[in-house]
Amino acid sequence: MTSEQPVIAIVGPTASGKSSLAMAITRLAKQLGKTIEIISMDSALVYRGMDIGTAKPSKSEMQEVRHHGIDIAEPEDPYSAAKFAHDAKQWLKEIRERNNIPLIVGGTMLYWRALAHGLSNMPAASPEIRVEIESRASKLGWPAIHDELAQVDPETAARLEKNDAQRVQRALEIYLLSGKTMSEWLQEQPKESGRGSGPGSDDSDNSDASINLRLISIEPSDRSVLHERIARRFEHMIAAGFLDEMKDLRQNPRLHPNLPSMRAVGYRQAWDHLDGNITFQEFQDQAIAATRQLAKRQLTWLRGIQVKEVVDPLDESQMKRCEQDVLAHYQII
Repeated sequence: MTSEQPVIAIVGPTASGKSSLAMAITRLAKQLGKTIEIISMDSALVYRGMDIGTAKPSKSEMQEVRHHGIDIAEPEDPYSAAKFAHDAKQWLKEIRERNNIPLIVGGTMLYWRALAHGLSNMPAASPEIRVEIESRASKLGWPAIHDELAQVDPETAARLEKNDAQRVQRALEIYLLSGKTMSEWLQEQPKESGRGSGPGSDDSDNSDASINLRLISIEPSDRSVLHERIARRFEHMIAAGFLDEMKDLRQNPRLHPNLPSMRAVGYRQAWDHLDGNITFQEFQDQAIAATRQLAKRQLTWLRGIQVKEVVDPLDESQMKRCEQDVLAHYQII
């Protein structure tokens, strides 16, 4: 493929069927003599050792299809949207040099925005303001800080969990530094059209390599079915040994519950359970509820994107048509 040809990004809420769709497309392409490589756009899959609770692709799937963006960071190390944008551009370059076809798949929409539009205009971090916010959070709790954010930036607050300390802190920090909300900063970026950044776009990270994206959004027409899938998938995670995985992670002395990796849905509830703060049933209920909330936030973000192609995963004919559309887009058929 050429560097000018739009790269397809398959996005959608958690448990909507993005990964299975991507694997089906890569298998069809392989039958037709073409190799697709998947770029994972998921903020939890980057961490090593976090396999079961993130629904990471299986070893056989990773052997069958080359994946990028998986197992590239230790769970005690930070990994940001800006880092993803930088890495994804390099992966795209390497995939094209191999004359293979890239397919971006995932639900971390901040990563998508960073890749498509950049995040470089926002104010840099202020250690002084962060200390001040953390001090108040230690006294009042992060839900109270989230409430403060909701007063000045309800749009961003609606996308964030009350205990998402890292993101709540950053959004409030931006407002305190600049007098403008994160929502306002984002609106000043190139319009979220579903197409990537072009000439003159605000992407200081390798800005000469604009990324043109075609967005396919997997959005189930029946939210209750998505909730059932989430619950069923979590039950499978428990049966597969999720708590044992969490016990192994806790052997790492550098890990603590406030790290971004350990705040991933399921993991922070598992940490609370293993600390004896909640029962096993409470752990299950809270983890499933948190995953549903994540899906809701992802759908809220997707509703704000103007140009996208919506596919209902509950309609098999739409999913089959999507497979054919992707293959046609890359001129495989």
